[in-house]
Amino acid sequence: MSLSKLSAVSFGVLAGCFCFATSLPPAITINAAEGTAKSDWTQWRGPNRDGLSSDTGLLRTWSDAGPTLAWKTSGLGNGYSSVVIANGRIFTMGERQGKQFVLALGLVDGKELWSAEISSEGYDNAGRGPRSTPTVDGDLVFAVSPQGDLLCCEAGTGNEVWRKNYRKDFGGGRPGWGFCESVLVDGDNLMCTPCGSKASIVALNKKSGAEVWRCEIPRAASGGSGYSSIVVSHGAGVKQYVQLFGSGCGCVGVRAGDGRFLWSYARVGNGTAAIPTPIIDGDHVFTSSGYGTGSALLKLYKDGDDVKAEEVYFLKGDEFQNHHGGMIRVGDHIFAGHGHNNGFPICVEWKSGKIAWGGDQRGAGNGSAAVVYADGQLYFRYQNGTMALIEASPERYKLNGRFNIPQVKGPSWSHPVVWGGKLYLREQDNLFVYDVAAK
Repeated sequence: MSLSKLSAVSFGVLAGCFCFATSLPPAITINAAEGTAKSDWTQWRGPNRDGLSSDTGLLRTWSDAGPTLAWKTSGLGNGYSSVVIANGRIFTMGERQGKQFVLALGLVDGKELWSAEISSEGYDNAGRGPRSTPTVDGDLVFAVSPQGDLLCCEAGTGNEVWRKNYRKDFGGGRPGWGFCESVLVDGDNLMCTPCGSKASIVALNKKSGAEVWRCEIPRAASGGSGYSSIVVSHGAGVKQYVQLFGSGCGCVGVRAGDGRFLWSYARVGNGTAAIPTPIIDGDHVFTSSGYGTGSALLKLYKDGDDVKAEEVYFLKGDEFQNHHGGMIRVGDHIFAGHGHNNGFPICVEWKSGKIAWGGDQRGAGNGSAAVVYADGQLYFRYQNGTMALIEASPERYKLNGRFNIPQVKGPSWSHPVVWGGKLYLREQDNLFVYDVAAK
């Protein structure tokens, strides 16, 4: 379905070995009048790494001016890190005066509570500062710098518990835009992707940093860089970690128990940057990358002691490719921005690959779009700083509001977060928090 009758703005990626007695406030309970948040937003793309917010009671449309700004804070430093929310605090990352930091902010006003240096090295390539988002697990915070510094610190104080380095400890090679993954906590383990020739994916004990296992994935360190983040699958009845690498191996599965390499699907990888987080559903994996590559739905099946991936369908780059900004699955459909360095709104039928609507018009903003879902709506954040509210309907494209994020001075790539009736938008040194709860 064409969007030609809809107006579009002209102009214009990546979006502790001890149990310390830290003083953390209890988890915040949000009442119905303020919007409902059922769980903290503890990691990249939310509790399940799928970009789905549990908030309800939100605005269905926005005025021409956009939703009301609840508060703003500054001083975060440069970077494209998104925010996470846990234990009544906000966590993010930033670069200040050439050094990289993990930051903790107050939930009510964004006042800085502590900062922890993760790297003394600055980083400047296609924009400055960290690209990954912290992960919070109980009293611990985990974060990765563009240089591959992996820090575990106390959530209450920022005090260091342990640290590793992807290059020194695992032989990892720094990608062109730096390490961008947001690490995964799964039970007692911390899962990370150093991209080393002998340590493509590594499991560490989350409390001590001790190595549990490492997995060597054929060609993972050689065919273009991977900037994606690990997700968990139970496909074919086997618990496994799914990750997206470059053209050497593309999308892969690794057995969770011991790190055994299970399967790979190279067709979706590319030689420049493989970025979007795969979508998991039962025995299926949906994966995509930009640079003209395309998208695929895979079905995992058991073959003796092995697991194999079978291609259900493949969509060429001109049909559907997600450069960066992520994809959202709602019911039987996937919503995302389509096109290399573009965020053309698109809706794809999950099981068949049929395009329900879109993909052929720009929509409200320019450049790639970072997307999150909440209460029947898609929150599209475009690279040029346009924020759009789009109905998550497979029937048609419907724009329900838009506004321009203030003080945008470069690519507006940080992923939006909807939590507790608020829309959180990190914009380099600033954090803007908007009230999106229905009155």
